[in-house]
Amino acid sequence: MTRILLAGSTGVVGRRLVPLLVERGHHVVALTRRPDRVPALRAAGAHPAVVDVRDAAALAATIRDTAPEVVVHQLTDLGGADLAANAELRMSGTRHLVDAALAAGARRIVAQSIAWAYAGGDGPADEDTPLDLDAPEPRATSVRGVAALEAAVREAPAWVVLRYGMFYGPDTWFAPDGLRAADARAGRLVADGDVTSFLHVDDAAAAAVAALGWPSGAVNVCDDEPAAARDWVPAFCASVGAAPPPVSDAPRREWARGADNRRSREQLGWTPQHRSWRRGFALTAAAR
Repeated sequence: MTRILLAGSTGVVGRRLVPLLVERGHHVVALTRRPDRVPALRAAGAHPAVVDVRDAAALAATIRDTAPEVVVHQLTDLGGADLAANAELRMSGTRHLVDAALAAGARRIVAQSIAWAYAGGDGPADEDTPLDLDAPEPRATSVRGVAALEAAVREAPAWVVLRYGMFYGPDTWFAPDGLRAADARAGRLVADGDVTSFLHVDDAAAAAVAALGWPSGAVNVCDDEPAAARDWVPAFCASVGAAPPPVSDAPRREWARGADNRRSREQLGWTPQHRSWRRGFALTAAAR
């Protein structure tokens, strides 16, 4: 049994991750800002702790008292689709979390990052590709948040940064009642050349469990089929009952290149259950 502290326990990944960790016999301390989430976390087998990671002193006291061996960081602030707020949480929240974890003697940190912060180039980006630190705004804000998060996590004795693909599936922006589905119905999604790597949210949770035993490093965690918007947008629109999207022949933005998942597949032996967004979107359509 490992003592694991999970930050972001009630988010889209955290809700799936709690039962997976409990089923494997781990002692899970689940952080939440909201007291009303405590009963559900307790029912799932976790040990809830109510604290806001923006409160450095309170967070430090909580982590000191719970003495985790491993910290799993799945924090986001995307409820209002405010990318600047999410970047700020990645910077300040991660800083507080890492400082408290190291002070309490945690030996490993596993953290959520993203697979679309890479600099531009040809073909899907691998983990050795630098981050797009020279990007213009508003992208620069998101990339700086990712860079700060990853730099802080690398201070741990052992660490894994999960560079997740774009989440889809239940409870995500790509669910039938999600933000991107609303965009599709309003004709705001354009079928162009920009390339995206996707990841089903259940696979995101499974990868976080697997990462407890991975060597230190950054890992692209995404499905096997990076796709141009001219391929995936029409399929997504159909899956959520939207009309065919507008089409653009504009060239791909250099950074919109997708991500290469060979490190997770070939070096770590991890593959997603949902190997392609095509099947995932088709399942969404069938369930609608």
